[in-house]
Amino acid sequence: MSRAKGMKGRSRLLGDEVVVDLRLPALALIFISVALMAGCVSKQDLDSWQGIPVAELDKHPFFLTVPVVRTIASDGTEIRNYVNGQNVASCSGGGQIFKSTVDMASYSGFSSCMQKFQACNNIFYIKDGRVQQYITSGTGGSICMTDESMRPGFRGSKNF
Repeated sequence: MSRAKGMKGRSRLLGDEVVVDLRLPALALIFISVALMAGCVSKQDLDSWQGIPVAELDKHPFFLTVPVVRTIASDGTEIRNYVNGQNVASCSGGGQIFKSTVDMASYSGFSSCMQKFQACNNIFYIKDGRVQQYITSGTGGSICMTDESMRPGFRGSKNF
């Protein structure tokens, strides 16, 4: 079979009215790339919290608006998980997990429960009143995202 002439970017088989538009896969690839870039976690956003006093975390507008689960590791490191998701309290015993500090067994049960919900877990490791590390972990198929508004010192208005 031969290709019809004058059809840049298209292929038409003579005798069959089948047209393959080669631009469609290219557009799909561009769309997928843009969508993936929108769902990114920036290392700079995460690293910007290292060494920052925990008081700054306590005043950040995003972290004030989401439930937090706190626990203490055996070495004394405080672990805070700021959960950005839906229906989180339904498997945590009526919201008790979001009060004060919980033991590691309760936290382990909470973590297992989180596998059933789409949530971005914003996890902070805190020692001696300062943030040691900040990581994100998507559960239940969730994709975490960060931008400049997630950094210390942000005080603007934003729909998170």
